[in-house]
Amino acid sequence: MTTATLLFYVFSAVLLFAAFRVITARSPVYAVLYLVLAFFSAACVWILLRAEFLAIALVLVYVGAVMVLFLFVVMMLDIDVTTLRVGFWKHFPVALVVGVVITLEMAAVLIPGFYVSQARPLSAAALKLGNTKLLGVEVYTNYLYPLQIAAVLLLVAIIAAISLTLRARKDSKHVHPSEQVKAKKADRMRLVSMKPQAVPRDATSAAAPPVGDRR
Repeated sequence: MTTATLLFYVFSAVLLFAAFRVITARSPVYAVLYLVLAFFSAACVWILLRAEFLAIALVLVYVGAVMVLFLFVVMMLDIDVTTLRVGFWKHFPVALVVGVVITLEMAAVLIPGFYVSQARPLSAAALKLGNTKLLGVEVYTNYLYPLQIAAVLLLVAIIAAISLTLRARKDSKHVHPSEQVKAKKADRMRLVSMKPQAVPRDATSAAAPPVGDRR
């Protein structure tokens, strides 16, 4: 057994342990920390597979940005885990069925990729380009339509998250843009004709105090 093979089994074991602890940890903070450990282990496995770009992207994007954001959000919200676990065993059978279906679908998609004999050999000119440029060429040529579908799904997820978290506040003062566009000059200002009223001079002099008495 070579050193690379030994490191692969070590990082894979740590990855499986961290992934298992993500779903079994009682504290959300510990779950996020175990997820960070899982991402680091996956990045190490990708480095062993000579996919340095994917490893660096995983560490910088997910560990450096997304997981840190999750950790701060979880720590600031102070989520009550006991309320979230109410009705867990009631929905457990449905969740188990959905989990098994997702696992079978992922196995059907990923298992054919483990057959090395089906991989296309690379030419000497392609090997000189590097894995980053080869990955970009492969994604934007042979996998362009799946990339566009994934982008649309992410856009729909972002819009759904914004619409679910957006709440109308009663104390906020705002005007709908459509009402602003439909507004006319007559709606903004109204001229009222009033008859002039004459005030007697005695009333005005009695109402106003002398200059010396003003304080």
